[in-house]
Amino acid sequence: MTQMPQTAVITAHGQPSAPAPAEADLAATARAVAAHLPGWDVRSATLADPGRLEAVMQAGAVVYPFFMSRGYFTSKVLPGRLQGRTIRMATPFGLDSGLPDLAARAVQQLASQQDWPLSTLNLLLAAHGSARGPRAAEAAEEFAAQLGPLLPGCTLSLGYIEQDPRLASAAAPLPARSICLPFFAQAGDHVKEDLPEALDTAGFGGTVLPVAGALPGAPALIAAAIRRASLDRNASE
Repeated sequence: MTQMPQTAVITAHGQPSAPAPAEADLAATARAVAAHLPGWDVRSATLADPGRLEAVMQAGAVVYPFFMSRGYFTSKVLPGRLQGRTIRMATPFGLDSGLPDLAARAVQQLASQQDWPLSTLNLLLAAHGSARGPRAAEAAEEFAAQLGPLLPGCTLSLGYIEQDPRLASAAAPLPARSICLPFFAQAGDHVKEDLPEALDTAGFGGTVLPVAGALPGAPALIAAAIRRASLDRNASE
């Protein structure tokens, strides 16, 4: 008898004003993750695409929140959309214990390419923040606290799109020998529009890395989290 593949559903916020591009980006992420999960059926759905999450969901699936924190959407909206379904919920991407190592490698590689010693480097962590509650900022601050020791000598600062300290203010005093790491899962409007606008306002002359969710190694990190959730009885809902 052929065994049915295990199902994982990667879900993200998406772009309500234009759902299709973000949906396509998330589908590409799901394909990359599937390469690390042989035998699994890896699906994707943004919350912004009406009805898609419910359409791709399957009983017993592992739901992977491609979010940076356990904020409003992961703690309220997503459980509400999945109410009554038997699933396993994985740890959100931004809270993965392996993410700081992955980010540190990306920063170190770029610094090496630029011939910038870590002791002379300024790293700006650009995060979303939120007016809805503290979870988004707490996740960014915890990530920064774990990332700092992995980059000895590097000066690390935080700036937010939607709360203080604002990104433009955090970026303004930084020298050209600076790297900006966007603490985002996907490159939506905040990353494509708000982040460049803030950096331009600040006169930031440094280098901007891809969003955390697009860094090398992210698909393998997501796949490992999905495997852990599939084996974790406490992840059941």
